Amino acid sequence: MKIAVCDDCRKDAQELRNFLGSSKHDIRIYTSARAILSDVREKMARYDLYLIDIFIEESIDGIELAKLIRRYDAEAVICFVSASDGFYREAYDLYAVQYLLKPVQQEDIDRLLEWVSKSIARDRGQSLTFKWRGSTGSIPYGEILYINSRGRTVFIHCKDGAVQEISCRLDEIADKICGDIFCRCHQSFIVNMYHVESMRGKDLIVEENQIPISRRYYAQVKKQYQELLFQEVD
Repeated sequence: MKIAVCDDCRKDAQELRNFLGSSKHDIRIYTSARAILSDVREKMARYDLYLIDIFIEESIDGIELAKLIRRYDAEAVICFVSASDGFYREAYDLYAVQYLLKPVQQEDIDRLLEWVSKSIARDRGQSLTFKWRGSTGSIPYGEILYINSRGRTVFIHCKDGAVQEISCRLDEIADKICGDIFCRCHQSFIVNMYHVESMRGKDLIVEENQIPISRRYYAQVKKQYQELLFQEVD
């Protein structure tokens, strides 16, 4: 796994490296927000996991850094590390997978790595197969933003802007894929929860698209969204 650690306290950064296990993972330590942002933006560096200290002693704090990283790496899996628990709201809005309080413990890192490893394997290993006009195809789960239906036609909206049509009922798709990754949020919509940027009232925001949440599904969607952000992995 490729992991970026950004903490301007070199001692804390080295401690995280030790917990992560440098022999098992490709770990890069950054002691400034500008350095990691330069690599992500200009050198197209991409990591499976970003561990970011919120209190970086420069003009760009950890929260702002995470926002900027997301512009260039939309798939960024971000975990915040902080000496304070006062930034949960901001972390929640940024779809952080974890929020670790210093001093970080080995078991915290072990749970985080297990979660990320399972997430990567699940996201990269599954595809939605479909038939359309006599042809069969498949789309990796990670490429699907959301799915909606009109009548007996289902529309699969993908990250690259493509929309694949299928002749079937949305219930048939929901029976196949809804679970940890996809969530039924409306009679006519299924959303990939890993692409949800925020939950605003009765809408899920997915790359500037407002996906409605009906009353019937609201409680389950909210529960799944919150668990995905801050779940504790057994």
